[in-house]
Amino acid sequence: MKMFQVKDALSETDTRRALWLIIVDGLVAQAMVTLTTGVFLVALALHLGASNFVIGLLAGIVPIMQLLQIPAIFLVERARNRRAVATLASLFSRAFLLVIAFIPFLLSGQAALTLLLGTVTLKAALSAVANCSWNSWMRDVIPQSILGNFYSKRIRLATVATVTFSIAAGAFVDAWTKHYPDMQIHAYSLLFFAGFLAGMAGVCLLALTPEPRMTPAQGSFVSRLVKPFQDANFRRLLFFLGSWSFAANLAAPFFTVYMLQQLDLPMSLIIGLGVLSQTVNFSLLQFWGSFSDKFSNKAVLSFCVPLFFICVFAWTFTKLPTKHFLTMPMLIAIHIALGVATAGTTLSTGNIGMKLAPRGEATSYLAAGAMVNNLAAGLAPIFGGQFADSFAFRELSMTLRWQSPGTLMEIQTLNFQYWDFFFVLAFLIGLCSLYFLARVREAGDVEEGIGLDGLIAEIRRSLRPFSTVGGLRQMLHFPFGALRHPPRRGQGPA
Repeated sequence: MKMFQVKDALSETDTRRALWLIIVDGLVAQAMVTLTTGVFLVALALHLGASNFVIGLLAGIVPIMQLLQIPAIFLVERARNRRAVATLASLFSRAFLLVIAFIPFLLSGQAALTLLLGTVTLKAALSAVANCSWNSWMRDVIPQSILGNFYSKRIRLATVATVTFSIAAGAFVDAWTKHYPDMQIHAYSLLFFAGFLAGMAGVCLLALTPEPRMTPAQGSFVSRLVKPFQDANFRRLLFFLGSWSFAANLAAPFFTVYMLQQLDLPMSLIIGLGVLSQTVNFSLLQFWGSFSDKFSNKAVLSFCVPLFFICVFAWTFTKLPTKHFLTMPMLIAIHIALGVATAGTTLSTGNIGMKLAPRGEATSYLAAGAMVNNLAAGLAPIFGGQFADSFAFRELSMTLRWQSPGTLMEIQTLNFQYWDFFFVLAFLIGLCSLYFLARVREAGDVEEGIGLDGLIAEIRRSLRPFSTVGGLRQMLHFPFGALRHPPRRGQGPA
């Protein structure tokens, strides 16, 4: 079709236009996702009478369906027109949002839930096809030199859209419920209809975005499918992405459960902590994008991944064995650090996969990465739930005890119970992921240690104008390089 015609190469004008369209598409796509997934999808399902099992199915459908990106490679390679595949698949995928919007008007009970599950499944399957094509397309459109900065900007704007539409949609549901208490479910129908309109706007933007011609692929479809797993360096990246995704999804989905059940925090406070983490995440995306372009994505991951899992481990000390006076300060510090870590990991795990995918073979490479990520993300919560239940009535504790004439003092220094074992397991698996990350070689990767030194220098430079905390500044002057390259015995500093 003429409207989907590809170009041998994009001009500078084409590239600028494409980047602008991709940014705007990110905003409308995020509006669609915010209005039609997460809490609003769950609320609609509950109003239709969904059980916990159905809610679990709705949560698991999307990552499972993303595995269809693998057979989608064949379609993309045969079509040789990624814009056409992505646009048409998105069109049919997002059309199912209109079906969901009308479910409360047409059906009820089990029939409504069956249709909801069916439409969500079909939508996710077509979305996987669109994602496979879109990822490869973006690999050839976005200049590698600005990849980090560009995606950080896109994610920052998408975060603003998420917060804005979440607040607006929540206020709308509350107002609708107040005025029409007997028709509350129809508020969610209107949200899905609005999400459908945003999705259609995104389809138009995709159709307008120019596409460079795909580089002819070498070898058969099966060989290209297997090649990412035969590429030693990319295979190490896959091991890292799988272990990282498994460990992160083993812990993160249960943070809210832990705060509700174990710490007995009110929902308003939990939401406030989440907003704090998101704010930190948003404010650091540009910093991490610039740093990844200046040094490497691996340098960002080498700092952010350990920080993330240190935060996971820190959850175990928020109870000893019950809440204590440091619980809230620790929770605030954990959420701030999680915002720092997730900003860097979200940006760099996507960018490093694009960077390591060879030109002309990005489709199969990126689909392999998505398959590993989604498989790990889908299995982790299932395994985690079973693991947590098995330790519900187990406890490991350690107490320091001081006794003297007339005095007995005991200090609880360690107390693992229930979810604590769960967080420790995620922490240990996360440490294993660092082994695979260390072995990944990224094009333009900096010399060992330079990335961390550069990061410390950047933070120190940022703190210099306003930090009055001498201890913090001195910590940033610590000779970290000595930890990696200690002097040999008998050899002092130069």
